[in-house]
Amino acid sequence: MTTVRDLGFTLLVLLSAVGAAMLQENTYDYYKYHPMSEISEWMVQIAKDHPDIVTRMEYGKTYEFRTITLLKIGVNTGEKKKAIWMDCGIHAREWIAPAFCQYFVRQILQTYKTDPRIGLMLKNLDFYITPVLNMDGYIFSWRDNSTRLWRKSRSPGPAGCNCSGTDLNRNFNSNWGTIGVSYDCCQQTFCGRAPESEPETQAVTYFVGSRKEDFLCFLTIHSYGQLLLVPYGHPNSTASNYKELMEVGLGAAEAIKKIHGKIYRVGTSPDILYPNSGSSRDWAAVQGIPLSYTVELRDKGEYGFELPEDQIKPTCEEAYSGVLHIVTYAHDKVFNSAIAFTGGTLWTVLVVAGVTRIISY
Repeated sequence: MTTVRDLGFTLLVLLSAVGAAMLQENTYDYYKYHPMSEISEWMVQIAKDHPDIVTRMEYGKTYEFRTITLLKIGVNTGEKKKAIWMDCGIHAREWIAPAFCQYFVRQILQTYKTDPRIGLMLKNLDFYITPVLNMDGYIFSWRDNSTRLWRKSRSPGPAGCNCSGTDLNRNFNSNWGTIGVSYDCCQQTFCGRAPESEPETQAVTYFVGSRKEDFLCFLTIHSYGQLLLVPYGHPNSTASNYKELMEVGLGAAEAIKKIHGKIYRVGTSPDILYPNSGSSRDWAAVQGIPLSYTVELRDKGEYGFELPEDQIKPTCEEAYSGVLHIVTYAHDKVFNSAIAFTGGTLWTVLVVAGVTRIISY
């Protein structure tokens, strides 16, 4: 027979579990690098703690059969909404990218009830955020020092090749295989056997492609170089809205600079980095998504892909300001919000003024 004492004990256990879950989110260290298992647990916890606005969505499998999951963040209005895409960790060794995705989620969830601009955007838009797209490669990069700089996925090479992995950011169907790639499966930029040959690439193209009319902006987060790259990676292709992309990108770079003084260059990959083909950024532009950017975070090569943990905080703070500039532009262009977009100046001032309060949580 169940007694009142038993019920009381059960309730105590449940309350303790809830308290522990809340404590876990509140004490999660956003300024250290986390292995995949911890990021996955964090995603579950975020959805549990914010059920009114956050949904975990599974949208594909990796080569090693891990489930690719994103966080959908937005107010449920019961209506079809416009959307923003953000993915991090398409290249395994770029650990600062997943750290930024986690930081971005934390910031908008902390501020949407008190900041009218964020609240309005979450009412009008849904954010689809994938903290780690290349899960297999990311896990492999954590194995030991010899694998720390692994870039590609973990799928096997074609027949006769003893090397593994495809560069997922050369595998999209956008001028695939034409420039800035390798057909040697042992090379870092091996573009795969065919466009969209990889399950991770297929997951993105199906999810985004089946909703492409909804997306206003496609952001893919990388490192390093401190760059904002616009379409296209092929030197013979120019985006129809190149001028707009550059103006918005330059505004974002200015917003970034006002946080910690770091300079981000803006342009096409051939102009400021190197030509390439098959990138997700270019694929999104081909689909008709108006604003598509690759964001290359810190630094400029001193530490490269092994950015120290003490730079996670400033890197995320400045990138957050730049990304919000782009997202705010995308939102206001469609919804003509009451808070007029003024080139990001007012927003940057607000971010600078409030950054200590926001990130000290």
